[in-house]
Amino acid sequence: MDTVGTRIAALRNDPALSLLRRSLDVYYGDPERDARMDAFYSRFVSSGDLVFDIGSHIGDHIGSFRRLGARVVAVEPQPLCLRALRAIYAGDDRVTLVEAACGAVAGSVRFHVNSANPTVSTASPHFVRAAQGAGGWEGQVWDAEIEVPVVTFDALVKRYGVPAFAKIDVEGFEDAVLAGLSRPLPALSFEFTTIARPVAQRCLDRLTALGFDGFDVALGDDKSMTFQRWMSAADVAAHLRTLPHEANSGDVYCVSASEQGQGFGR
Repeated sequence: MDTVGTRIAALRNDPALSLLRRSLDVYYGDPERDARMDAFYSRFVSSGDLVFDIGSHIGDHIGSFRRLGARVVAVEPQPLCLRALRAIYAGDDRVTLVEAACGAVAGSVRFHVNSANPTVSTASPHFVRAAQGAGGWEGQVWDAEIEVPVVTFDALVKRYGVPAFAKIDVEGFEDAVLAGLSRPLPALSFEFTTIARPVAQRCLDRLTALGFDGFDVALGDDKSMTFQRWMSAADVAAHLRTLPHEANSGDVYCVSASEQGQGFGR
């Protein structure tokens, strides 16, 4: 019987995808993690919703959004990750793969590949420089560059519709993604890192200008909100500035005014 589990097992045994083996082991095959993720995202995503997954990597978040009944537009520029995504979600007509980076303007960009750890590959040269010599980033090497197409957030909305939720996880390129968005959405999240805090500040500034006014933070891979209520952008920015370097990364969750009653009640 062909299931996602059997496809993952085949990918783990595919020598051509050996560089993704660690990611496959971490992000697939843990039912408790899946259940926590589904419970967390259920406050933002309902059956029939459209969700954008910008920076899909190998698609564990796609899996969560699909279990919640959403249609997913997944944006990923890395050929190796795209090969895995095509295999995992083969035959699922409610998952659309977009082979591109998402950025401020359409065109192309040089993409910095970390072959040994593809999850931190990035379109941001500033992120690569920030990681050099930073604690916790020892041994990370961006050893290749490829040219990839760029699509804007607005272009995705025009083609596929307005998403109920968008997850943005693009290793220091989040501000460029949001620069290509010109309207508020019900909700979205963007990743931040402690080696690139100015990126998060620019994201908060952009989202405030677009009409988002409720924010909270989840650290690391822990799907748990820090404040458990919607805070102002200024309060969240102050919190991010005071985080210790060792906190490393997390996600900021953002809603527009009309959605503030939903984020902790759905």
